Amino acid sequence: MLTIRRITEIGRAYRNLKRYKEILHILFKYGFGDILEILKIEHFLETGIKGIFSRAKKEEPGNISSKTRPEKVRMALEELGPTFVKLGQILSTRPDLIPLGYADELAKLQDHVPPFPYEFVEKTIYEEFGKAPDEIFDNFEKTPFAAASIGQVHRAKLKNGREVVIKVQRPGIGPIIETDLEIMHYLAKLMERHLKEFEIQRPSAIVDEFARSIEKEISFKTEAYSLERFRSMVKADKTVTCPEVFREFTTDRILTMEFINGIKSSNIEKLREEGYNFELIAARGAETVMKQVFEYGFFHADPHPGNIFILPDNVICFIDFGMMGRVSRQEQEEFSSLMFSIIHRDEKGAVRKALRLTQYEIEPDEQRMQRDMGDLIDDYIDRPLKDLNFGALLEKMLALLTGYGLRLRPNLFLMMKAVISVEKLGNMFNPELDIVAHAKPYIRSIQYRRLNPKYWLQNIFDPANELFHLLSDIPEDISSLIKKTKKGELKIEFEHQGLEPFLKTITKVVNHIAFAIVLAALIIGSALITLSKIPSSTVIGMLGFLISGVLGFWLLWDILRRGKIK
Repeated sequence: MLTIRRITEIGRAYRNLKRYKEILHILFKYGFGDILEILKIEHFLETGIKGIFSRAKKEEPGNISSKTRPEKVRMALEELGPTFVKLGQILSTRPDLIPLGYADELAKLQDHVPPFPYEFVEKTIYEEFGKAPDEIFDNFEKTPFAAASIGQVHRAKLKNGREVVIKVQRPGIGPIIETDLEIMHYLAKLMERHLKEFEIQRPSAIVDEFARSIEKEISFKTEAYSLERFRSMVKADKTVTCPEVFREFTTDRILTMEFINGIKSSNIEKLREEGYNFELIAARGAETVMKQVFEYGFFHADPHPGNIFILPDNVICFIDFGMMGRVSRQEQEEFSSLMFSIIHRDEKGAVRKALRLTQYEIEPDEQRMQRDMGDLIDDYIDRPLKDLNFGALLEKMLALLTGYGLRLRPNLFLMMKAVISVEKLGNMFNPELDIVAHAKPYIRSIQYRRLNPKYWLQNIFDPANELFHLLSDIPEDISSLIKKTKKGELKIEFEHQGLEPFLKTITKVVNHIAFAIVLAALIIGSALITLSKIPSSTVIGMLGFLISGVLGFWLLWDILRRGKIK
């Protein structure tokens, strides 16, 4: 299990000075020194890291002036290594955290890393299965045919003759990721503690969420589960498939899958030479994504050309199930209602549906938003079908929502990105692909489902059933309450919020009054002692007056200095 070590204030950050140095050098190289200066992070770094910061700041930035800011962010993350690449890939699916332009650029992030030596592959397999590769497999190719930041892939053949691919986790990747997460969390905490701009955004919470996400990704068992679930969903569909998983040769660090002997969908020339039906491939691609989203509620969230193979008989095969999306039944209904309103030119209904699918802090101006939604619908819905770009419509709608401070749920954003990616891929095969025509039957089916009496009965009985269980628990809860009352175990706690400043003020007022009373008593006592006939009473009385005078002047000075009693 990955953990983020909670760094203490003193000392623990120094063990990662080398990695801090690398990170700061890369940030300055790509021109982000201005951001670090604005954030004033240097003032809050510990002494050792502050020295690294000062040295890195003096370095000349790289020749990247022609690049846009989002491009610089992507390039910096690629150079920072696997943890940051994965962070960028996850942020690309979170338009609620970063601007849409940055999300689009970070979606291009790819792992560009050299393969690791075969001896580490052999060692990992032995540690997982207690046997060398040649004892488990009939043939194992030592040279990988693909390498990424988390692992690399080798071809092999099982003892029964089945051709497979073996994904082997990169050695030491766990400690590397953990170190980077530790540094991320340390800097995030500094920002929250010292910079007001980050108190609300809570960057440490983002790092914690990222840690949970990447923990799932480096466990190949999670990907194996996604493969098996997807394969069972499309089992009856002869037009789409995915690799079979071999569980007996799969662990957290090893994933063994069926070898797919197909042609990458990006290799258009070879597919044309082989005589594949491009229009059929485009239609099947659109159809399967709509079915995944609106019927299964479980979809491949990264369907770019490199993750889709074309098999004989124009069968579509998805690979790489590291990123999957889920859509609930309610979300299917809400999104289909939004699309239904747009297709039928109902901008008022579209805005209301969009507000149900998003989160926001400030209530948007609905009338103005309806005008903008109407303009968007006019720009796209009235076009001829051959000119209608559904992906562009979704992108414009995302930009509209972001412009009003609305944050789409991450899984819905993933869904929209998947639809956009498939449309772009489909247009490579058939420029006249009408993806709306493929979406309409599913949207209509969901709308009809809401009119079904069974749907209404279920939506009536489900809350009623919950209410019944709640009411049935009341007698037992009351009985328990009475028993605790009889035994004297019932405790009622009150928590006052926002009263601390008031209580502090009252305390200080009372202290000043008590001080004044003691001072008055001291003055009166000193006067009585002076007037008495007791020997040395005059000296004692004068001493009392002196002390009273000093304390009186101090009280007066304190009141005048503060201007008011605090």
